[in-house]
Amino acid sequence: MPVLRSESLRSRHPHLAGLPLAAALSLLLVLLTAQPSSASIDDDPPRGSAHMGMGVAAHDGVHGGPVNTLATRTEGVDVSSHQGDVDWPKLWGSGVKWAYVKATEGTYYRNPYFAQQYDGSHDVGMIRGAYHFATPDTTNGATQADYFIDHGGGWSRDSRTLPGVLDIEWNPYGDACYGKTPTAMVSWIRDFLNRYRARTGRGPVIYTATSWWKQCTGNHSGFASVNPLWIARYATAVGELPAGWRYYTMWQYTSSGPTVGDHNRFNGALDRVKALANG
Repeated sequence: MPVLRSESLRSRHPHLAGLPLAAALSLLLVLLTAQPSSASIDDDPPRGSAHMGMGVAAHDGVHGGPVNTLATRTEGVDVSSHQGDVDWPKLWGSGVKWAYVKATEGTYYRNPYFAQQYDGSHDVGMIRGAYHFATPDTTNGATQADYFIDHGGGWSRDSRTLPGVLDIEWNPYGDACYGKTPTAMVSWIRDFLNRYRARTGRGPVIYTATSWWKQCTGNHSGFASVNPLWIARYATAVGELPAGWRYYTMWQYTSSGPTVGDHNRFNGALDRVKALANG
């Protein structure tokens, strides 16, 4: 068994020179425990930095892109503060017809680029809406729905505003299911959906991934009759859907598309996008 010698200890830490070995060991222990590990700081993203699809590639992988089919699809994008000021005319020219913009997260964050992104997409002709990144471990669902609506997440029947989206997916700041059991998670989601509908008259869209939904809600099937599904899967096909939904409304198929990264396909022609906007 190696023996710790005072000479070697003091040569590595010259500020301990002249101290008895026991005192030097005590001081060294204080110095080491007072410094948090760099990994614990660097590995956790700052609150507010989450965005739609943040955990998809890491948890579900990337398995190619959509294959061409005879079915009609309408291209869309989703953006957050990570994209900054977006070149909306370029996206419009490339065929993008609808967009969703991150408005809020929890009850502590508002997207500083929201006005440019939300108004800018509208100004070039897109049908657009807002989304909320849920943090069920910070406040209850109804409170977060209120915060979302009060800061850009509302809805109006004007043919150009899509219903708000609840972005419920892997927790980038900790436990995947935010420390909740499936029963508690379903209750939290229900509280958010009910408050949003009570205040706006619309059932919000649910954005999620099937694997997360199975893990964190127990594959709950009770929301499909009211809430449209926006599914996340980076692959050639959508694959299995969460329980209850027989079809998807929107599909986020990549985080590495042109101009803004996150690209999506609406399950239908542009008139169906307008129908969703009108309720």
